[in-house]
Amino acid sequence: MLRKYTYLLALAREGHFGRAATACNITQPTLSNAIRTLEQTLDVSIVARGQKFQGFTAEGQRVLEHARRTVAEHEAFLQSLKENDAGLSGVAKIGVIPSALPSVAHLLGPFSERHPQVRFTVRSMSSREIQRGLNEFDLDVGITYVDNEPLSGVRTTALYEERYFFITQRNGAVDDLNTMTWARAGEHPLCLLTPDMENRRITDHAFKAAGVTVTPGLETNSLINLYTQVRHGPWSSIVTNQLLSLMKPDPNLIALPLTEPTIKHTVGLVHADRTPPSPIANALAGMAVSLHIPTPITDALP
Repeated sequence: MLRKYTYLLALAREGHFGRAATACNITQPTLSNAIRTLEQTLDVSIVARGQKFQGFTAEGQRVLEHARRTVAEHEAFLQSLKENDAGLSGVAKIGVIPSALPSVAHLLGPFSERHPQVRFTVRSMSSREIQRGLNEFDLDVGITYVDNEPLSGVRTTALYEERYFFITQRNGAVDDLNTMTWARAGEHPLCLLTPDMENRRITDHAFKAAGVTVTPGLETNSLINLYTQVRHGPWSSIVTNQLLSLMKPDPNLIALPLTEPTIKHTVGLVHADRTPPSPIANALAGMAVSLHIPTPITDALP
């Protein structure tokens, strides 16, 4: 039954019989037959039938939810057995908001030294995608804002405070400034993250609080692209202390703390509040508590 549940989860994740079979390293007929057998065992229709995959029936959604919980609990059980025997092992699936990606190394480096048999999959995701991934057992932990958009069914561990800077090319007009107001920043041609990113929603809210409306000339979901566009293009941008911590000092650029209003948000590690808990998620949360992650971020600011 557990193997059939795994096939079902692959189908839900891939949305295609062929790709799901490839992900499971089996043939498509094997996957299709396994799901039909599961339907016969449970005496319900799970998959909406058609020439192509068309989703799940209402009963199928309930089976899918049960399959996610069953597979996750089984994996957590296996992890707990291995932890007692030879230490943690397995794959830690981590979703991270783009602005927090530079912080991941401060956590995973020490964790890997303590638990060398754990491998990691790190994906850049929006805060809403992280919540959905935790709900659907696709993620072990997420790194996201813990004090802005509401989170449900999770345990949180604070990591650091995110602060915001205006970054632009030196041009004489800003070279002698020590800070930049949001209102004045809105007068510049801007390159910003895309609207689906929580960081962008925070930025829009700050501009609104300052009484200005901005229309960026370029939008991107990549922090590297954001920096590159400012470095080589006609745009300025709003960036976080995390991105600044990665930047080498550049005589052609200036970064000014944003004020009026002064905004900061807490970024933390989140994992599903379930019983039994994931041993890997618990260990990551424990490591996050023992490390003082804001220190290396602050020390690395140019």
